[in-house]
Amino acid sequence: MNYNIPENLKGLTEAEVEASRKKYGYNRLEAVKKETWADMLIDILKEPMLILLICVSLIYVIIGDYGEALFMLVAIIGVTAISFYQDNRSKKALEELEKLNEPLSTVIRNSKIIKIPTFEIAVGDLCITEEGNLINADGTIVHSNDFSVNQSSLTGESFSVFKDSKSEDNKVYSGTITVSGLAVFEVEQIGKETKVGKIGQSILGIKEEISPLQLQIRNFVKGMAIIGLIIFLAVCIFSYIKTEDFVTSLLSGLTLAMSVLPEEIPVAFTTFMALGAWKLMREGIIIKRSSIVETLGSVTVICTDKTGTITENSMQLKHLYDYKSDTIYEQENFKTKALDELIDYAMWSSEPVPFDPMEITLHKVYEQTQDSDDRKNYQLFHEYPLEGKPPMMTHLFENEHKERIIAAKGAPEAILTVSELSEEEKNKIRNIIKEFGEQGYRVLGVAKSHFEGNNFPEKQQDFRFEFLGLTVFYDPPKKGIKEVFQHIYDAGIKVKVITGDNADTTQAIAMQAGIINDAPAINGNEVTSSSEDDLMKLSEKTTLFTRMFPEAKLEVVNALKAQGNVVAMLGDGVNDGPALKAAHIGVAMGNKGTEIAKSAAALVITNDDLEKLVVGIAAGRRIYANIKKAVQYIISIHIPIILTVSLPLFLGWVFPHIFTPVHVIFLELVMG
Repeated sequence: MNYNIPENLKGLTEAEVEASRKKYGYNRLEAVKKETWADMLIDILKEPMLILLICVSLIYVIIGDYGEALFMLVAIIGVTAISFYQDNRSKKALEELEKLNEPLSTVIRNSKIIKIPTFEIAVGDLCITEEGNLINADGTIVHSNDFSVNQSSLTGESFSVFKDSKSEDNKVYSGTITVSGLAVFEVEQIGKETKVGKIGQSILGIKEEISPLQLQIRNFVKGMAIIGLIIFLAVCIFSYIKTEDFVTSLLSGLTLAMSVLPEEIPVAFTTFMALGAWKLMREGIIIKRSSIVETLGSVTVICTDKTGTITENSMQLKHLYDYKSDTIYEQENFKTKALDELIDYAMWSSEPVPFDPMEITLHKVYEQTQDSDDRKNYQLFHEYPLEGKPPMMTHLFENEHKERIIAAKGAPEAILTVSELSEEEKNKIRNIIKEFGEQGYRVLGVAKSHFEGNNFPEKQQDFRFEFLGLTVFYDPPKKGIKEVFQHIYDAGIKVKVITGDNADTTQAIAMQAGIINDAPAINGNEVTSSSEDDLMKLSEKTTLFTRMFPEAKLEVVNALKAQGNVVAMLGDGVNDGPALKAAHIGVAMGNKGTEIAKSAAALVITNDDLEKLVVGIAAGRRIYANIKKAVQYIISIHIPIILTVSLPLFLGWVFPHIFTPVHVIFLELVMG
């Protein structure tokens, strides 16, 4: 990507990076302690079953039965080896996941723009951040272009702050989000020395929550451990009363305690989850934490963004409607004088360094159709960012002769509202917009204004705008998307579309994508103005949610969760972040997804192929079924062992000790 970075910004050399790293270390909030084989071994030896085995071995040594003690030692080595092998496989799988989850940052080094793992950022580096990026170090802006940042993670204030190298506050901070434009900043603090590091919180870290199945298994094993302890004491006392042989009574109690304790269940769960996550990783599905695999198989509702998730996010400019001539132009006729003004102002209302696919397209069309390129002659000196419900944005440019360009674009309804048109003229344009929307086109309105002086209105809506026309984009559904949604429906999962686009376009694309819809669409304002009870009813019966903003998306996800649904949220934009974080499973697109979306998500589809989600759900269900089978198998083995150990003792048989600890551990080894 061409960032138009000034040539004097060359960045650090490799030697300077090494020197900086020796002095300041890596960009991590806390030292990462690698688990060694010795740590793993100690953790295994802390397991209740191993502690029981060691106790039994010591008893055999004390009473002089060295043969049994030797066998128990071999058993301890065998159990430890099996556990070590399983734990090591799980650890390696999780390490592979962590490597893929490591976010990348863009830096200038040796006069070249490169991407590096975020933890490799060094003090003195020149970092580039652009719209949708998470800032990963503290520093000072040295170059910017229409740059604004959301610092709510530090300040609690959700509005955007515009900054540049000449601003009174020209600092950027780790954990904040780039809302618009681009900035190059020189890194001054990394890791623990950043503001976030000093607060002692990791904004980027996702805390691993215990899944419902994990909690059930943990409680079950704890319960069995308590039962085992009670049985151990009861058997010891009962056996001692009958035999008055303390050692025999102790061995009887330990044998029964060993037969009760189902220590294989947590091992089976951890192994299945870690290896399941590892297998999904090989399919192109990156899972942030292994317990998500279980949740993935339990999904009942999928909420999906439209642009870039259902559609390709290619944004081809198919038509232009010129208001002055009242003419709709096809793609092949864009190079005509009548469209010069509309194309000019559509480009000027876009970011100078475009990030959004529509703005990239508008810049390309400008290059292809205009005789001269004025972009280097004009500088952006004031901007109103994309805001409002529905949203619009306004850019003010000026050249060295103080000639100005004031250009606006946005949702057609927003542009029509601020344009000086009669109601009859507005209705005529609304009909054109509706016709395009019903065909699945994405429509933006374009307008221009004139303003003298620098006492600019507080709101962009207060300018007097002249309506110029409409830009009509087509973002086609992804290939094979219909089959994907059919598989999702076949799995018994509901689909909800949550998008910022209008109802007509959303309905058309939903139909083309094979999404089942038999209810009217509702918009973001209706969502936020509804009571909790009404929203729960609306969210259940509605399929298409249009003109949605981040708060509204979040409310829909929470309403679906409140009804007991397991919700997966699919998205790729900055505005999807809160909903992605709130859903049981946030799913981001790996190629076209913004960094903030990928950071908030629990699962990332690397090649943006939604079919992979179906693969993931099927794998999650399969793994869940396998865990249930494993638990049933483990319990079915333990029950006969418990009965074989306990019944002869309590019924007073002549040979009450059919199983000794050696026999029980042999069966445990076979089962392991």
